[in-house]
Amino acid sequence: MPESAEFIALLSQHRNIIHKVCNLYMDNSEQREDLFQEITLQAWKSYPHFKGDARFSTWLYRVALNTAITYFKKEQRRSAVVLATNFPETSDTPDPVQEQLMAMYKAIATLSKIDKALVMLYLEDYSYQEIGDMLGITANNVAVKMNRVKSRLKEESKKHYEPAQ
Repeated sequence: MPESAEFIALLSQHRNIIHKVCNLYMDNSEQREDLFQEITLQAWKSYPHFKGDARFSTWLYRVALNTAITYFKKEQRRSAVVLATNFPETSDTPDPVQEQLMAMYKAIATLSKIDKALVMLYLEDYSYQEIGDMLGITANNVAVKMNRVKSRLKEESKKHYEPAQ
């Protein structure tokens, strides 16, 4: 399979990675589409340097996250992304699980861009070593950052969720 066809097949298979990163960093569909195209372009430019030492998905996460962070800085966007707006209300009666989930997404939205990436990769069940490889930091640094992020999320989510008594 020629290199371009191989890249297209791999990218097609793992496009959800790019969508997740775009949803994490951009708050409207036009911005997400622009970022999706930018990530795809950067992945294409970088693909000749992909050696296969890591899984393609790990490599793509790294390219996508680095591109998103750079893109975000270039655009100088400082507005928080509230992911909870992606969840439609299903009834007038509050669902405690959905309320907790929305509170957690609101808490995640308050994190820095790097911390959001850590949380996203952690929730995708990547190991600390894999997360470190993607972000260019050590596994120990990932562990320290995750402990801090978990504490911050716990405190922040309390602000957005009050369980019914």
